[in-house]
Amino acid sequence: MLYNLNIIDFLDPISLQELSGDEGYKDGQVGEQISVYDQEFPDLLQADLIFVGCREERGAKRGKTNFNAPDAIREQFFKLYYWHGDIKMADVGNIKQGSTLADSYAALKTVLTELLNIGKTVVILGGSHDLTLSQYHTYASRKKLIEVTCVDALIDINIDSQLKNDNFLMEMLTDEPNYIHHYNHIGFQSYFVHPNMLETMDKLRFDCFRLGVVKESIEEMEPVIRNSNLFSFDISAIANSFAPANTYSPNGFNGEEACTLIRYAGLSPNVSSVGIYGYNPEKDRDNLTAKQISQMIWYLLDGKSKGRREATLSERDAFNEYHTAFAEVQTTFLQSKKTNRWWMQLPDQKYIACSYKDYLLASSNEIPERWLRAQERS
Repeated sequence: MLYNLNIIDFLDPISLQELSGDEGYKDGQVGEQISVYDQEFPDLLQADLIFVGCREERGAKRGKTNFNAPDAIREQFFKLYYWHGDIKMADVGNIKQGSTLADSYAALKTVLTELLNIGKTVVILGGSHDLTLSQYHTYASRKKLIEVTCVDALIDINIDSQLKNDNFLMEMLTDEPNYIHHYNHIGFQSYFVHPNMLETMDKLRFDCFRLGVVKESIEEMEPVIRNSNLFSFDISAIANSFAPANTYSPNGFNGEEACTLIRYAGLSPNVSSVGIYGYNPEKDRDNLTAKQISQMIWYLLDGKSKGRREATLSERDAFNEYHTAFAEVQTTFLQSKKTNRWWMQLPDQKYIACSYKDYLLASSNEIPERWLRAQERS
């Protein structure tokens, strides 16, 4: 398999023996089922979901690189029981440390590009949140217009900081040529964000969802994530009591909410890369954050397994069809008989993901904000 030769030079293998200890893995655990780059490189053509670790943290702390984060997550994830036999997994190890931060970005981008080119969904483990840049540049190098969703307590556009981790969104959102059709930010905490920044994001027609609003109706985030291609999650969005390694804020999503959001990413037919960033084992307590992240990955698998059962929109017999009108606009809503998810039709006849709430608003002759925002961006 020639594609292996294109990426193996950028990767370090991992040791299943070190991760599992002397007891090894029990029957049915993930570590027994996943194909891992230990002695030999796995056959990636057989995999649906591929994991790659990245230990690069110089974007957050100069000269500081944590070599343990991806393996600390794997140690917990591989112990979980494997319920989703229809999803084949492979782990290609860790990105080799570059001599500079830019070198590490380039190595990660190279590996991601090869994996996306063969149609795989990729999960990046470990490293600081600025590695999202490598995720984005993977799509940009293919000239693919995408939607991006970040889950983060902060909006990383701090131009006064010299750390990439604090300002990488500025580069990503203003890069020319730019391939971001739309950007969503989920879970920001208002006291960390300058009000003018939100005004700027709104003028760009980007959608930012405050933590409290999301927690009140988390199901409204499913259509947001369903439309996305790139999904990036910073553990700063999880409350310290559920992720002790997050020392930035005592507030945030609880463990179940974090699992729900990433499950939505698994359900999406569009999300092809998922990054889980910001984990530092040195700040963890009793491996609780690693366990939290490992359970989030489990729910990502659960979503991907359930999402496979969804029909395509062309299979109209698999959907309930509702015709309605609001503000003198005729439109059609589709509801899946298999997953109960909703879509609504825009004036250009294209369908976008929506929620039951959008249907209720339209039926009451109110314009759903999701419909209006989509029209503004078209």
